[in-house]
Amino acid sequence: MFSLLRRSALTSVGHVSRISFDDVTIGYDDLGAGEPVLLVHGHPFDRTMWRPQALHLAAAGYRVLTPDLRGYGESSVGQEVTPLSVFAADLIGLADRLGIDRFVLGGLSMGGQIVMETYRVAPHRIRALVLADTAPQAETEEGRTARDTMADRLVREGMDGYAREVLSKMIAPATIASAPEVAAHVSGMMRGTSPEGAAAALRGRARRPDYTELLTGIDVPTLVVVGGDDEFTPVSVAEFMHERIPGSVLSVIEDTAHLPNLERPAEFTGVLEAFLHTHIGR
Repeated sequence: MFSLLRRSALTSVGHVSRISFDDVTIGYDDLGAGEPVLLVHGHPFDRTMWRPQALHLAAAGYRVLTPDLRGYGESSVGQEVTPLSVFAADLIGLADRLGIDRFVLGGLSMGGQIVMETYRVAPHRIRALVLADTAPQAETEEGRTARDTMADRLVREGMDGYAREVLSKMIAPATIASAPEVAAHVSGMMRGTSPEGAAAALRGRARRPDYTELLTGIDVPTLVVVGGDDEFTPVSVAEFMHERIPGSVLSVIEDTAHLPNLERPAEFTGVLEAFLHTHIGR
């Protein structure tokens, strides 16, 4: 199962769907039929980040939506600053146009922060949450400056240098050595991202609100997942969220970094499917 899922992350499932509304065109994959699960990728990736989970869950009886966020993948690039609230509005807009009322919403890293923003503005639309390798806190002043500086650099220099620098933090060095196809996929997503789209997201994320107080009011089933060796959002941050979200489930995927869903896809997907089966059914 592990090898199958790992290879699936690099396998095309057909032509991307596209839908335009307001000021954006969103590229997305829509797989399977059943209870809808919408998965949001992180920065600077695209919808194929969720390919192992999308294929498995679709086969297991769920409808799985994996959009490219605006500025990423097959979606259009917009303004110079993209706040999390704009990403959240895009997700709600996509669900509206596909006729989906309530859905499971999951995201990793920046995607997890977009999930929290979406829950903040539209809790009545959410059946359950998945928060993977993410953090609820607002950016520090130092972090805001760093994100703005990086945004300017990406526009000036492109994505290649950044991709080389962060690869060994996105996925564990052991994964790079043992699973070169996963490393190639992660590197390819980063290098293929629009510098302007990535920069707009960095500037918006630098000014994100603090979601800490939101956590205690979450009243839907919530799964918190984190890679055991994640340097960007350590296990302690996941524990912080788990302690504050009533009834939440915490899972640590050992020997993985910031992308446990790609490093150990079978284990991650198993945790996710068990959570969905318990709280959503099929």
